[in-house]
Amino acid sequence: MTRSMTGFGRAEMTVGTRDIIVEVKSVNHRYLEFSCRTTRGYSFLEEKMKKYISERVSRGKVDMYISISEIDDSSVEVELNRPLLSGYVAAMNAIADEYGVTNDMTVTSLSRFPDVFQIRRPPSDEEAVFSDVRTVADVALEQFLSMRKSEGERLRADILARARTIIDIVSEIEQRSPVTVQEYRDRLYAKLSEILRSNDIDDQRILTEAAIFADKVAVDEETVRLRSHFDQLERFLSVDGPVGRKLDFIVQEMNREANTIGSKVTDSTLAHKVVEIKGEIEKIREQIQNIE
Repeated sequence: MTRSMTGFGRAEMTVGTRDIIVEVKSVNHRYLEFSCRTTRGYSFLEEKMKKYISERVSRGKVDMYISISEIDDSSVEVELNRPLLSGYVAAMNAIADEYGVTNDMTVTSLSRFPDVFQIRRPPSDEEAVFSDVRTVADVALEQFLSMRKSEGERLRADILARARTIIDIVSEIEQRSPVTVQEYRDRLYAKLSEILRSNDIDDQRILTEAAIFADKVAVDEETVRLRSHFDQLERFLSVDGPVGRKLDFIVQEMNREANTIGSKVTDSTLAHKVVEIKGEIEKIREQIQNIE
């Protein structure tokens, strides 16, 4: 099943003695890049959640946010950071003395300075905390993966529709290409007749020139390879797993074949068809950048 690299999931639950919120979101990235923000004191979860995510996601820039609130705070101790507080008080007194302003320090104003209070909790059982967080993360990740699958199916449908459009254009090129050879031969015959003002034209020479022209503008090999690439494209889009890099390679090969066809055609109608093909390939390439 095709999966997008864009997704979002969120879950909020009370597990044991903890209120836990887990959010996970992702955007496109060439490889898997994971970052995690946690409530202070729970940074040990970052490495554990990185492993947890890497077992389920292969590509994308994944950001996770974890909030943990202890329901029972009876064991929590709040202490003053006295050295830091002394520094704040000294600085406030210096401002008042040096600039002649009123020193209006209060307990409330001092308490608002960063890190004045130190919150101490008994050591957490890391495995127990991780187990609780994982319970919530499982729910968030289910939403996250479901969104990636849903978006992936939309991308798959769009890519296949564009691929079918290209195949239709390829069929038109295959039908039109032999006609251009006949038209070239007719133009060559007419031009020589006008120059020589005679119908006594060397037909063998005309056939030889037409054959040389036909060889130069033949695109059979390229159209066959294009069809083969599209077969591969459709096959990979049905695979359950990461396929984005393989699809990117296929699109590069498709574009190479289209460029080769473009360099061979001399007919304006075919040239426009090639431009249409390249436009659709570029749109497919853009969509593939979103696939895991």
